[in-house]
Amino acid sequence: MLIGFNGTGYQGMQFNPDARTIEETLFGALCKTGAVSQDNASDLKKVQFLRAARTDKGVHAAGNLVSLKMLVPGTVQDMITSINAQLPPTIRVWDAIRVQNSFNAKRSCSSRKYEYLLPTYVFRPPCPRPLLSDKQQASDLIVVGPGRQIAGYIPRSTPDEMREKRQYRIDPGTFAQFREAISLFRGTHNFHNYTVGRAFNDPSSKRHIMELQVSGPMHIDGVEWLSIKLHGQSFMLHQIRKMVSMAMLCVRSNTPLSVIDESFGETSINVPKAPALGLLLEEPVYNLYNSRVKEVPDREEIDFEKYKDTIQAFKDTQIYPQIFAGDMEKQAFDDFLLFIDTDVTESFRYLNQSHKAAL
Repeated sequence: MLIGFNGTGYQGMQFNPDARTIEETLFGALCKTGAVSQDNASDLKKVQFLRAARTDKGVHAAGNLVSLKMLVPGTVQDMITSINAQLPPTIRVWDAIRVQNSFNAKRSCSSRKYEYLLPTYVFRPPCPRPLLSDKQQASDLIVVGPGRQIAGYIPRSTPDEMREKRQYRIDPGTFAQFREAISLFRGTHNFHNYTVGRAFNDPSSKRHIMELQVSGPMHIDGVEWLSIKLHGQSFMLHQIRKMVSMAMLCVRSNTPLSVIDESFGETSINVPKAPALGLLLEEPVYNLYNSRVKEVPDREEIDFEKYKDTIQAFKDTQIYPQIFAGDMEKQAFDDFLLFIDTDVTESFRYLNQSHKAAL
């Protein structure tokens, strides 16, 4: 089943009995419409429910895929219409395709495509704020120091300060430097510094990035944004957010881009993860599976391209506005940079013009 969703308000995609998730909402709609029998309605495992890619809390997906054993009482299109009627407009089913019995949503997936939207005001040079010993405003941000103890507080940017920051426009040199920084992730590298719980000598830390593209700038409600497209075989937890963060932080702090190559080495580097707000899954890709079923009767290829206009309309109405509005309301990117610039743990000392002295 090909789906898309706005992840705002959900604790990620994967079912969690103690949280509101995309899969919980989707599975409920499947049960209500008879696509899943009442005998199997108590547990996703009973219908062998699997997903192509998990998404974190607040992350969106223009295209994702789940596989399960389904009942189709009428036509497929009638069933899709019925399921969508039971879902909120922020979750949509694009299609339902009969697959081979050996199909596995995750293992059969050849690669995955993502997009990350980044406001260009993040490239303003670092501007550390003085650390306050006491909280002055309810909105002040808590700064945690060594040992997870409260080290102090920093005030959030005021509305006037945010208006000034959002007037920033990226210059050609900075744009070119960021594109170069992003391009350094292309190929096969050891990404142990770009996830959690993976050691350098863990074979699974190696991942292959096939394509990276930075486009823009585009202007939305007076704010300038860049679009970063990423196509890789698979990504680890937080990997994309940490990749975007590393490239952006190097550029804004004028750190030599050689630190990115060094981050693929054995030395452990603390790479902060950029806000989840800007990330969305574009689609899982099934090239190998599609090549196998081309000549198989009664089996279709998995192709999101057939629905590109519908999916684009969904992105334009349900995903992009949420990202842009979320930045306006939550100041997630600005808060992120305030924490980085007020680093009391000295975890990010490598972000300077002579980073070698800090590593």
